[in-house]
Amino acid sequence: MEQPAHGGEPAGAAGDAAETLDHPLPEGVRRRVVALVADAFGGLTVAELPAPLRQYARFTASRRAKFAGNAMAAALESDPLFRQRIGERFKQGEPELAGAVETGTPPAAADPVDVAAAAYVLRPPGWVKLVAAAGEEAQRVDAERADEAGRRELERLREELASARDRSRGETEQLRHDLETARKEAESLHRKLRSAQSDVKRGEAALRRLQGEIDAAKAEAAAQVSAAESESRRLKARLGEVESALEASRRSAREGRSVEDMRLRLLLDTVLDAAQGLRRELALPPVSVHPADTVDAVEPGRMSPKDIAARALSETDPALLDQLLALPQAHLVVDGYNVTKTGYPTMPLEKQRLRLLGSLSALAARSGAEVTCVFDGAELAAPVLLAPPRGVRVLFSKPGVTADELIRQLVRAEPPGRPVVVVSTDREVADGVAKAGARPVASALLLKRLSRLS
Repeated sequence: MEQPAHGGEPAGAAGDAAETLDHPLPEGVRRRVVALVADAFGGLTVAELPAPLRQYARFTASRRAKFAGNAMAAALESDPLFRQRIGERFKQGEPELAGAVETGTPPAAADPVDVAAAAYVLRPPGWVKLVAAAGEEAQRVDAERADEAGRRELERLREELASARDRSRGETEQLRHDLETARKEAESLHRKLRSAQSDVKRGEAALRRLQGEIDAAKAEAAAQVSAAESESRRLKARLGEVESALEASRRSAREGRSVEDMRLRLLLDTVLDAAQGLRRELALPPVSVHPADTVDAVEPGRMSPKDIAARALSETDPALLDQLLALPQAHLVVDGYNVTKTGYPTMPLEKQRLRLLGSLSALAARSGAEVTCVFDGAELAAPVLLAPPRGVRVLFSKPGVTADELIRQLVRAEPPGRPVVVVSTDREVADGVAKAGARPVASALLLKRLSRLS
């Protein structure tokens, strides 16, 4: 449909001016008009829309009704051409209702709100009366609905009142029963209270009797204590005499024992000389098996190691390690990965082992001590092929056994009195081996000592 030139009015505009509403649209009719415009809105081009409504051209009908309702209602009232276009879209969508409204004979079964909305958009002769009649009909329907809702609410309230009365009667009966029960319990408590008061009086009389007996017992005990003190003084005097006699006896025994000790020492020197002569006679070789060789462990080439967590000990002077290794028959047990992770953690495990074992071999050659290096092999995926260096025993822990436990087994296998030095910064390992008689030292101490060999 072509838009007329600026300043012109479409046909029927003069008729619209003849009839005007003298009061606002009923709310129900207004909402129906906005929905009708929102539905017909999508059939118009942007050029056919009033300027204020063009920003809502891409909105859906529901969003247009929500965000542009007031703007569409204002445009419909003030822009006859826009109202005419909306009316034409409405005629296409609702031809029967539109035709009946324009002829002034709306169907009796039609919703009055729909009739009023159609009349407001189409503006046929007498449309104001149709809108007013629809508003009155809507108000009547709303009033009937309100009356019906009021009747239902009144009926509900009556039912709630009857239910509350029933509950009140039940609660009153329950309260009466509870009151009677409480009264009976109070009477029972009064009887128990009187009985308890009688028991208290009897107890007080018994207490007074016991207090008299206690006083008599205290007097008798005081007499017995006095007699006991006299007997104690007599016994102390007797004890002094016995101790004097005993001391004299001990002096005599010491004089006799000094002669026996001299004879025993002479016999011991004779046995030692005989043993040394027998060893030379039999040409006995030195002992090749040590207690550490009897501990069950995984040797290199069978299992593989896994690093353990380290906990720091205090560092001391490296000279201390030389003093410990200088002891006769000293045994140095090294927690391998604990030392390598402390000294050179960035190197691969294989290079860590080789570097440590090479340094330990040099230390063993220089000190002459027995050296055992223990690695954690509980989670190895493949055997470690390794040739132990000269003077160093290399052990890997078995599956399910940590290197810490293997170190403790090595320490327990040693005879009491042999100097055993354990190198580890693991506090748990250090405490455990110390209880078994070994001397723990920090890994940093060994690393400083090994750095002097290179």
